[in-house]
Amino acid sequence: MTTFSALTHVAGRDAAESLSEACEDLTPEPVGTGVFEIEDGSGRWEVGAYFTEKPDDVALSLLAAAFGAEPFAVSELPEVDWVAHVRRELTPVAAGRFFVHGSHDTDSIPEGAEALCIEAAMAFGTGHHGTTKGCLEAIDRLANDGFQPHRIADIGCGTAVLAMGAARIWPVTVLASDIDEVAVDTAEANVIANGLDGRVICIEAAGFDHPTLDNAAPFDLVLANILKQPLIDLSADMARHVAPNGKIVLSGILTTQAQEVVEAYQAVGFTLDRRDDLGEWTTLTMTRNS
Repeated sequence: MTTFSALTHVAGRDAAESLSEACEDLTPEPVGTGVFEIEDGSGRWEVGAYFTEKPDDVALSLLAAAFGAEPFAVSELPEVDWVAHVRRELTPVAAGRFFVHGSHDTDSIPEGAEALCIEAAMAFGTGHHGTTKGCLEAIDRLANDGFQPHRIADIGCGTAVLAMGAARIWPVTVLASDIDEVAVDTAEANVIANGLDGRVICIEAAGFDHPTLDNAAPFDLVLANILKQPLIDLSADMARHVAPNGKIVLSGILTTQAQEVVEAYQAVGFTLDRRDDLGEWTTLTMTRNS
């Protein structure tokens, strides 16, 4: 099936979400739309719409002008078996004691490694992204340093790879939450596939906004691999849900954004333990002051 993408950039999240919603009324109707923050400090957002018929160029031009967006760039997308493509491209990743792999690489698991299987169809959070790898390495380092958390949460869990990594190291039940229903379904499937059913509990929630998370707090360890602004917005809530001397591991942060996140968390009572840069991405390990 031939598909088309129509992509533009606009200033601000509100404008991006409004434009994305307006795209849904186009004829032909898009099969999907989405908005993504461009993590370059510019405040711009990308708006994308995807069609099975060529979109109307005039209608797109009028929409872009109405919302102050750049002209839409329309492209015809080649027919690709993306799962097969990703499977070919994704090689296993070692991050400390962890070995993140697809089922097609089960035979290559090193002896003694903590293997985490994430299928190619669920590629976000496989460990190849610098943020995921950085968080897994931070978890590994905390364990090597003798840290022993009893209550752990993974906020914005995606595939739940971080929650599963924590559950493999520490004999506790880990709560894994995500705002997206599809991500929660994906996380639950991964938990079962990795033999951690009952050890990782997956919850649909925005941040800590769920009775299960409230009842389990305060946490000794919180993992949050999301984005800069959601992390900053979450800082006060994080302080309320983390125990004194508890640890947090934060990522999804560009190196140019790291200091802003550090300062937001210092303002609510956290101390920076360590900053690790992996390529253009930063992982922060911090402690809540007693």
